Parts: sequence; structure tokens; C-alpha cells
Amino acid sequence: MEFAITFKPDMTPERIVHLTRQAEYNGFSYGWMFDSHVLWQEPYPLLTLMAANTEEMRFGTCVTNPAVRDWTVTASLLATINRISGGRMDLGIGRGDSSRRVMGKRPTTLADLEACVQTVRDLCAGKQIVYEDQPIQMTWADAGVPPVWVAGYGPKALRCAGKIGDGVILQFADPHLIKWCLQFVREGAEEAGRDFSKIKVMSAAPVWVSDDLAEARDRVRWFPALVSNHVADLVSRYKPEELPAELTAYIKDRKGYNYLHHAEVGSSNAEFVTDEVVDRFCIVGPVKEQMRRLKELEAVGVTQFNIYLMCGDEEQTVEIYGREVIPAS
Repeated sequence: MEFAITFKPDMTPERIVHLTRQAEYNGFSYGWMFDSHVLWQEPYPLLTLMAANTEEMRFGTCVTNPAVRDWTVTASLLATINRISGGRMDLGIGRGDSSRRVMGKRPTTLADLEACVQTVRDLCAGKQIVYEDQPIQMTWADAGVPPVWVAGYGPKALRCAGKIGDGVILQFADPHLIKWCLQFVREGAEEAGRDFSKIKVMSAAPVWVSDDLAEARDRVRWFPALVSNHVADLVSRYKPEELPAELTAYIKDRKGYNYLHHAEVGSSNAEFVTDEVVDRFCIVGPVKEQMRRLKELEAVGVTQFNIYLMCGDEEQTVEIYGREVIPAS
């Protein structure tokens, strides 16, 4: 299993570089960055700094969306950092959540997501394409096409990931729900004539290593609240029997969500999240429990575990995983 970290872009650039270098030294393979340009700093300059200060780690957005930038701009950004890094960029993309909703806008369509991905791939490959009725080409793009990871929760988005993605991003650490998700990824891959076994599977969630479960749960309780935005969207678009209760039941007492406190430890957004949900969606507890949970994820097909590194004591988390978890995985 590969290990990754994701930053919320509210740290100083200096600290992001420090943590990235520490993570690479401790055996992490990927560094990802949230893309929500109103709430936080712009991710691409930070990803450039991360790439310029490392040698082997791969980097990417976790996640961007088709609406936040013109597709040609996204392609140019990725191709440029690919040149700077020696081909170490990935594209994580979804329909859009915080970067859209904080401006009062809805997520985009899956059709736009697919078209955006194809445009980015073609431009990064240096191909000439017709974009908005105009022939265009990035003749300088020579560092390769970034692998594409598609984020999703619902059957349609997951089938899309199987159809077009090199990887799929699943934002929870619940093996049961991941197994449910992967059936749709497989369906999408098979319908497109693709080999499902070659699609990478990311489980993304925060962790807290401690014997004090009460403190650990409070450190990560914000995460199921973040996920609830996507779940509420699913509930509005699918019949109840089409979605697992393990994913949807916990939002019944949800009263709303303030995006100004998105991904914030101790936020009132998370008041409705129970300990049981925290324990399923996140990984908390001592090292032995962390490793047990990771083995469960690996058994259902997870190939990368991505730590949402934004709960406090980030350096300590990286050090513990590098010293005790990654070498034994």
C-alpha cells in the first residue's frame, strides 16, 4: 500500500514545504492539496513549492473540479508543474463541493467532468484539439500526461471513475462502504472495456494516533461532517434503497453546514456526528489499531491510504507513521 498526505492550504508555505520534505523522508509517496480557492490559498503555487523541494514524491489536487478554472488553464498548470517536477503530477478531480458551494453554486455535471478530463489529457500530451470551436495546442507540453483520479460517492460518479479514471478517490476509511463503492467502479470499467484491476483505489481520511479515544475522536470529528455534504447531495438524487444506510443514516440530525468552518477541528458543523461514525470513517487509536484498520482497507482493494493531515500535531503524525506504520505495511 502507498501512503499519502493531503494538506488544507491554510498553513504557511514554509510549513507546507517542511512537512512535505519530512513526509518524503518518512516514506510517503504522494502529497495532495485541497482546491478551494476562496476558503484557502491557491493550491498550484504550493504544489510547485512541494515539487521543487522533493525528489520522488508525486503531487496532485485532491480535488479540483471542471468549473473552478478554464479547462485549458488546468491543463497548462499541470503540464507546467509536470515539467518542473520531472513528470510527478497527478490530477484529482470531482464535480466540486466547497469551492462551488461557498459561492452559492452547485457542483458540475459528470458530462462536464468527463469532457474536462479528456481535454486536459489531450493538451498535456501535446495534441491539437478543437476547444470551443477553436483549434489549440500546447506544443511545449512534453513531460507526460498526469494520471487522473476521480472522486465520487454515488453509483453514477463511481461508474464514471471506472470509465475514465486511472484511480478513484473514496473519502472515508470504512471497508464496508469502500467495497460497496468499488462494485460501481468495476461496472464502469467493464462497460468501457477497461481492466478494473489496473485502477488505483485511494482511501482518504484523517487519523489520530493515541490511546485517548475521546481526544482522538474529537480531533477528527469534522471529517464525517465534511463528507455529509456529499451524502446530502446523494440523498437528494437517489432513492433510499439505492444507497447503503451505513452511508446515509448518520445525516438525519444534520442541521446545516457552514463552509467558513470547512475541515476545521472543533467546528460546530460536526455536532451531529456520533463516535460510531467517527470510528468507521476515520482511523483513531494506538498504532496497533491503526495497522489493523489499514489491513482491512488493503483487503478490500485499497492501494493508497491518504492521511488528511490537518488535525494538529502534523509533524508527530508523519513521524509516527514513518517510524512504525509504513515500514510494517
